[in-house]
Amino acid sequence: MDKPRSVDHLVLPTADLEAARTRLALLGFTVAPEARHPFGTANACVFFADGTYLEPLSVAQRELCEHAAIDGNVFVMRDQAYRFRRGEEGFSALVMGTDKAEEDRRQFLKAGISAGLNLEFSRPFETPDGARSMAGFELAFAADLRAPDVFFFTCERKNAPDVDRSVLETHENGVTGIRQVVLSEQNPSDFQYLLQQVVGQREVNAHSFGVDLAAANADVVALNSAGLKGFFGVAGGTHARGLRLRGIVFATADLDAMEQRLKDREIAYAFIAGRLVVAEAAGQGAFFAFEQGS
Repeated sequence: MDKPRSVDHLVLPTADLEAARTRLALLGFTVAPEARHPFGTANACVFFADGTYLEPLSVAQRELCEHAAIDGNVFVMRDQAYRFRRGEEGFSALVMGTDKAEEDRRQFLKAGISAGLNLEFSRPFETPDGARSMAGFELAFAADLRAPDVFFFTCERKNAPDVDRSVLETHENGVTGIRQVVLSEQNPSDFQYLLQQVVGQREVNAHSFGVDLAAANADVVALNSAGLKGFFGVAGGTHARGLRLRGIVFATADLDAMEQRLKDREIAYAFIAGRLVVAEAAGQGAFFAFEQGS
């Protein structure tokens, strides 16, 4: 572990991309046009100025997905497994950035957490003004059989499109990026080694509520039920053993304006520990927490 990896993006399965777009827009996010993967899934991403993004993900062509799964496409296989176990709405994967996906695969194999063969693919990218380009990716997967409802991968971006994304990275709610990714588990320290390998971080802050790891650009936090309740007002501990991805903490430039937006649109929220917390909903597969910050 030379240095911690950065959080790249978060995968949020949804039954309907348009429903996700409506929900995210209501919360003040700018949502990119729909883009389709060559293996049957589609997304409509939310990009942030800090280089991270959300990936609401739907099944666009079921037959293509099924063929991809038969062919060993780990991304599709894990998405199908998540939807079968957890339903069509949720938060399935934490993705870390990398510039060496093949080396990551070897590292995950050595650590005993590899989830399968790397995946390479390209897909079209389009901005709101119609500019199009091709984006290429290579993914290296990690998982733990004790936690069937979450998976991890590193993402190497290849042929990165030379496109101005500033319009997509500007949001009415003032959000500039991701501060924390929140997981839950009854005894988070049981998964400390897995998280260390995924984040690329040796140092762990262990406490009575769970464990915190500092990625290069955000914190990855695994909390027990007391931690979820105390920090976010979220019920925990009702699911079986195993990590689950539960929530996302965003930095917003104007927390007061964000609160007024929630009131104006009659979106239920709670103010806890200096954050506005919005419970998960259709098209929003995780709880969202907003805190002051640039």
